[in-house]
Amino acid sequence: GSPMTPEERRLRDKKHLNDITAARLPPLHHAPAKLLSIEESIAIQIQQKEAYEEMQAKLAAQKLAERLNIKMVRFEPEGEASMQYREVRDED
Repeated sequence: GSPMTPEERRLRDKKHLNDITAARLPPLHHAPAKLLSIEESIAIQIQQKEAYEEMQAKLAAQKLAERLNIKMVRFEPEGEASMQYREVRDED
């Protein structure tokens, strides 16, 4: 036979694949991979590590608070609640 061009071969393989299976590749939702410099890669890794550690700390604090049955309430020493306990006295 005559040699096939890469485009013809791709079309033949695609048709054959369509005959074998109904499975389709999902659409590409994200941009294709791109090369990063070492500095960019390290900066991204450090940022992701800090975000991960912060999330882990919040989750640990939440679990500890649930275990100890601690309720976090707002504390306002100079707010309205503290004024309820003070007596008004005349200095005279």
